[in-house]
Amino acid sequence: MNDVRYTFIDLFAGIGGIRQAFESTGCKCIFSSEWNKFACDTYELNFHSRPHGDITKIPSSEIPDHDILVGGFPCQPFSISGKKYGFEDPAQGTLFFEIKRILKDKQPRAFLLENVKYLEHHDGGRTFKVIMRILENELGYSVFHQVIDAQKLVPQHRERIYLVGFKQWVPFKFTDITDHKPRFSEILEPKVDNKYTLTDNTWKFLQAYAAKHKAAGNGFGFGMTNPDGVSRTLSARYYKDGSEILIPQEGKNPRRMTPRECARLMGFSENFKIEVSDTQAYRQFGNSVVVPVVSTIAKAMVKTMMEDDKDFS
Repeated sequence: MNDVRYTFIDLFAGIGGIRQAFESTGCKCIFSSEWNKFACDTYELNFHSRPHGDITKIPSSEIPDHDILVGGFPCQPFSISGKKYGFEDPAQGTLFFEIKRILKDKQPRAFLLENVKYLEHHDGGRTFKVIMRILENELGYSVFHQVIDAQKLVPQHRERIYLVGFKQWVPFKFTDITDHKPRFSEILEPKVDNKYTLTDNTWKFLQAYAAKHKAAGNGFGFGMTNPDGVSRTLSARYYKDGSEILIPQEGKNPRRMTPRECARLMGFSENFKIEVSDTQAYRQFGNSVVVPVVSTIAKAMVKTMMEDDKDFS
């Protein structure tokens, strides 16, 4: 697509998963922000522009006007216990406040926010009510939200909540994702370095840890992945022991995924470059979004905005 449909800014950008999704719809990124140096290195390598730093230190005046704001903001606790709404803002001091600030100052036409599934139920649901009150009542957006499990598009059980907002009411609907029934074996590399195989000590520890918790009636333990099924959720702690997603190997201990396999599990394109250490790569992909899921939302948003443009042309 040569014609730029809409411009967007990429906040809490990580390694650019949301950017890759929106660019696939013909949108153009005109500003990005990320504080982690290693994530910025990967982002710059792939998108040829380095994100600005800590968003809390960037005034709204330095952020260009844009059509869409996107971001997978970290979920920090909202300190609302004992507070009354009014002069004391319950979002102050959280990173969501930065989104509120930019939405208020720049008035973009739409936004997409992504977070963990449990945001909806954090603090008995009060956190989510605060977020919705701010987005809808204070900022005047029509907000749609849905929890989506990525396993229909990639072989990973990964539930995330997505909030889509429009400055004017539009008949937006999240796209129904067709289940392609992806298989974990489809992302595996044919030959893998032995360094990804668990050492005897690590494997013994994980087995003993799982047995201990099983005996206590807990569900904690490693996740041995079925090649014909889907994996558990890839987390940023995967670099520690790989326990949540282990790959069985005939005649030897199970192994961790490689960074390239992690990239595939998150739906990144094959030409996505990875030049950081394995530890950093695991953190980066574990903190990222599943690109194909965001792509379906981005397409639905662009379609809705284009139809709205036609109605007023």
